Parts: sequence; structure tokens; C-alpha cells
Amino acid sequence: MKFAYFTERPYRHIDEDIVLKHKAFFGVSNKYYDRKKGADDYNQFIDEYCYAEEVGFDGVALNEHHGNPYCMGNVITTEAAILARVTSKVKLILVGSPLPVIKHPLRVAEELATIDTISRGRLVSGWVRGAGSEQFFNNANPAYNREMFNEAHQFILDCWTKEGPWRYEGKHFHYRHVNPWVKPYQEMPQQWIPGVLSPETVQWAARKRYPYLGLGSALSATCDLWDLYADTAAEEGYQAGPENFGYLVPLFVADTEEKAQEIGRGYSFGGGQNGFSRPEFTLPPGYNSKGAIRAMAQASPGGSWLGISKEKLDAA
Repeated sequence: MKFAYFTERPYRHIDEDIVLKHKAFFGVSNKYYDRKKGADDYNQFIDEYCYAEEVGFDGVALNEHHGNPYCMGNVITTEAAILARVTSKVKLILVGSPLPVIKHPLRVAEELATIDTISRGRLVSGWVRGAGSEQFFNNANPAYNREMFNEAHQFILDCWTKEGPWRYEGKHFHYRHVNPWVKPYQEMPQQWIPGVLSPETVQWAARKRYPYLGLGSALSATCDLWDLYADTAAEEGYQAGPENFGYLVPLFVADTEEKAQEIGRGYSFGGGQNGFSRPEFTLPPGYNSKGAIRAMAQASPGGSWLGISKEKLDAA
């Protein structure tokens, strides 16, 4: 089992009442941003990741969000490039590159290859479709999200493996001259799929033999999707093992055990990550399949973000 350190890198200087009044983090006005405090935050987060290497974590993980104070990591490859130089041992784990909203897979291929080269092969590249709110911020059509994801992913692999120059004419992307000079340090960088509760994504990952990471999703629903992964793997002729699964475990730290428990229970039974964006931004039409919507609707019985009731947890 491997352990990686992850934080959302939030902007921590905004009054909670402002977020509550807005009913979500996404869309809170940037008029509340302080440049000096933002610079302090960014540098502290980089220091935290370096310290994670010092204390023995196997990897440091980065994600990307846009347009809100919940996550300051709005250009994942910039942070990863910095960490590639200032760390020496930890894996640089991306959670991950939102291909359909970046809409420039050639640039992504070059950036990731550069990170892998500077780090001498420590990149673990994650592929994501981007949260629902990212479709609004980046002016991306959610109806074509999965199509663009699949096309961009395959194009990036081709950039890393095919000799150039070559021309590319796809459905969503077109390049007259493809010849990325810097190739990844690894013959093929490690890859995995961070996700929530999409059956289609789980099956896609299993067919590609990519590990699947549950992003703190409800436990019961996550276990069901792991079973689906294992069944799909069997259909593909291999047996899924521990190396095929990961889970983002929320940890709550405070000065006392009692305070940490209080914060953790408030998070777990107060909606978890549901405060990231309002429903109209989280679930744009065409973004989720019927199967994914059904899984999300059934994921939290009794209002528990964990997927188990508060009473059952109290009795444990």
C-alpha cells in the first residue's frame, strides 16, 4: 500500500459567512482575494509538499479547479513542475488533468513530458473530465465532454509514442504539425483515473488497466464500483488486485481528538464536498449519464455523505 499527501490548497482568508451566503464556493467573487495572502498560501503549500517528502510519504498529489477559493490549484502542471525540481523522491501524482476543459491536448502532452523529464520519471498522470462547474468556467460543452476526453487521452499517448512530425485531424482537435520534442523520461508515464461515481469511467479505466481512485466518494457506492471494475477486468482477461484501487481518505487534524472528531463529523454529515458548487453548476445537462446520476442519487442514504448512517457510525 502506498500513501500520498493531498490538500485542496484552499484560499483560507475568506469569511465563512460569505461562502454560506453564496451557498457554495464556486462563483464567490474574486474581489475577496488578497494578493499578499495568496502568495503566502501558495508558498506554504509548496513547503507542505516538500515536508511530506521529508516525513516519508510515497507521493504528493495535486488537483485542479477554477473560479473559486476552495482550491487555488488552477494550473496543475505549473505546481507539478515546481515540485519536480524541489523534491527528489516522491511520486508527483496528478488528480488529474481535466482534458475536455483544457481543450489543448498537445500542450498538455508537452507539459507532462517536461514534468516527467525534470523529475526523472516520477510523474503519475491522472486523467479527469473536469467537474461540472469547470464546464461553465472554461466555456466547455458538457454534452461532448466524454468524447473530448477520450480523443484527447489517445492523442496524448500518441504524442508520447509516435515519431513526428505528423498531422492530426480528429473530431474535436486538429493539429497541422505534431512533433513534441521532449518525450517523457519514463517510456510510458504511470497513469490512473480519479473519479467519483461514474460506471462508464470505471469500466473505461478497467479496460485500459488503469488504477481507479475513488475521490472520497460514498463508501458503499465506491465498493460497488470497485466490484464493477473487478468484473470488467475479468472480462478483459486479468484479475484486479490492490494495485488497481485507490481511495482519497479525508483526514481531520486539530489540537485535540475531540475537536478533530467534531470537525470530521460536521464534514461527513454536513454534506462533505457538496458545498463546492451549487446543483445547477455541478450537474450541467449532458455531463452525466443516467447510470452516473442514479449512482449519485443512491449513494448517501439517510443524508450521510459517507454512505452509512450517523447512527451506525456512532455504534461502531
